[in-house]
Amino acid sequence: MTDHQPEQPELLPGLVASSGPAPKKTAPKKTALKRTTTRKTTAKPKPEPELAETDPVARVLVDVPLAHLDRPFDYAVPATMAESAQPGTRVKVRFAGQDVDGFVVERAAASDHQGRLAPLRRLVSAEPVLSPEIAALTAEVARRYAGTRSDVLRLAVPARHATTEKKPSPESPTDRPAHDPETWRHHRHGPDFLAALAAGKAPRAVWCAAPADDWPTMLAQAAAATYESGRGVLLCAPDGKDVARLDAALTKTLGEGHHVALTADSGPAARYRDFLAVRRGARKVVVGTRAAAFAPVPDLGLVAIWDDGDDLYAEPRAPYPHTREVLLLRAERDATAVLLGGFARTVEAEYLLATGWARAIEADRATIRERVRVQVTGASDRDLERDPFARASRLPKQAHDVIREAVTTGPVLVQTPRTGYAATLACERCRTPARCRECQGPLRLTGPSTPPECRWCGHVEPAWACPTCGHRGLRAPVVGDSRTAEELGRAFPGMRVRASSGDRVLAEVDAKPQIVVATPGAEPVAAGGYAAVVLLDTWLALARTDLRTDEEALRRWLGAAGLVRAGGQVVVVGEPTHPAIQALVRWDPAGFARREMAERQSAHLPPASRLATVTGTAAAVEEALAAFVRPPGAEVLGPAPHGDEEVRAVVRVPRAHGAALSAALGDLQRTRSSRKLTAVRIQVDPAALN
Repeated sequence: MTDHQPEQPELLPGLVASSGPAPKKTAPKKTALKRTTTRKTTAKPKPEPELAETDPVARVLVDVPLAHLDRPFDYAVPATMAESAQPGTRVKVRFAGQDVDGFVVERAAASDHQGRLAPLRRLVSAEPVLSPEIAALTAEVARRYAGTRSDVLRLAVPARHATTEKKPSPESPTDRPAHDPETWRHHRHGPDFLAALAAGKAPRAVWCAAPADDWPTMLAQAAAATYESGRGVLLCAPDGKDVARLDAALTKTLGEGHHVALTADSGPAARYRDFLAVRRGARKVVVGTRAAAFAPVPDLGLVAIWDDGDDLYAEPRAPYPHTREVLLLRAERDATAVLLGGFARTVEAEYLLATGWARAIEADRATIRERVRVQVTGASDRDLERDPFARASRLPKQAHDVIREAVTTGPVLVQTPRTGYAATLACERCRTPARCRECQGPLRLTGPSTPPECRWCGHVEPAWACPTCGHRGLRAPVVGDSRTAEELGRAFPGMRVRASSGDRVLAEVDAKPQIVVATPGAEPVAAGGYAAVVLLDTWLALARTDLRTDEEALRRWLGAAGLVRAGGQVVVVGEPTHPAIQALVRWDPAGFARREMAERQSAHLPPASRLATVTGTAAAVEEALAAFVRPPGAEVLGPAPHGDEEVRAVVRVPRAHGAALSAALGDLQRTRSSRKLTAVRIQVDPAALN
């Protein structure tokens, strides 16, 4: 090892004889039969293993999550492993007295270490699963997010499945299906983007999809154009439902056997099989969720991500990388084409356009006007004249009329932001929140005939009475999807009403007349599109306390409205003057993103600046901030209480000093790790800041 700490006795065979106290000397026993003698025995030193003649040094990334040990260590390569222990293979090495896993990242002729190198203990597999490109990418991601490479490698390389590894991968197809630019004709610069991909170039674009767009087919055509030039493609989608749509579109566009789908739900054997097909070069087109961002696609020519604002792209495990940023790092390293697409536009995507790093691909206004008509109901003067209770009604008459008319021609989607039946309750008379008598937790209803129960302790309150006014009646200020479906079933008797949320998500529905109630992200795709889309409780989506509240609300609404059929209607129940609702009515995600970016620049918030949070106990955070070497222009906000027992500090720097911030936080992690101090959680550019 290159570590200059004293080597373990286990690493020094032949230099340690025996352990324990020396035996006591005793006089030989006298016997009448014969005199016995004892021979002094010594342990024979273990012979030194014969080393490889060529490049006898292996640099190994050991699987140790300690920040101060996050570097390659040198080991000697035995002659028996000379041909098999190549860069990218898995090995077992002796480290700090234990056998640990590791990856060989390099073979070298000599080591800078002055002492004797410990030999590799065992070759786990001769399969080179870690390509040089992905090894370099993991190092860059670890630096970007102030984490360790071992944590990033767990995200990049799936666990080994020995049986699968022994099987050969399918042969690589030789045909290259040609792309069809017709699906992109209604988007400015769309056909030009595909032509550049087919010519082997690396254009970079931010794409706002139009309502009723068949976005899986459009992405598949972009993949076909890149594949036509002999290069690989990497497509990322937020969840398994979207991956399945892309998978089907790629099969239809490219044919069978040209791509693989990488998702965590595939199972260890299937996922490792598809990973090996990509690593061995048998497949050059990959679609998957966030884990696919590290797929070792050969000759990578295009990285694309659909709906990059979805919070599922934020990795919940350290070092918390975001899929969009990983793909952008790959694009910079490999000089590949980039496509960020969605019905909405994130502020980060708008920043790429503002700096000239990418170009916009958008549908013309005539196409949008032909595709959809968005109207707001519930608060305008005209609505109040026609319906005096429109402001207070959850489903105003105008929305009711649209559903009644549209459902005769096809399915209608109703989006509601909450799951369950009635998540919160209040006194029907005085509006006092209903609380549990045992723990003061909020009460809820789980069904139409069940008594109120506590969301915290589960205590049932069959005879609840308001402590303020004594009234026993309850109302539901916030209604979930189950209650919404029940209300719509009563309002439209005889009509089929279906719900999609939680662990009961529908992937698709047919074109028959029906009402589908879904929560954001769980909206099924309707055959031919929805005749109408109704967005309820928009005030609830705008009530979150987060940096991205308005942006996230518009993204969810556009995602649902985009499922409408050409010529369909979208009804929004909410405040018509709110900027996010106005952007939806105009179908102007680009203008909204520009407005959001301008506001964040004036407030020195991302993407104009780079942020990091330091979270932990009050003593640990205070200690970390005292040792933190601030980069130029750094501001420290807090620490402030975060949760019940933790505090959080926010560190902010100008965007130009983002790399310096990551480096300083990485140094802080290594210093605290080497001193065995209480850990703090560091997140660079967290997806949410509330």
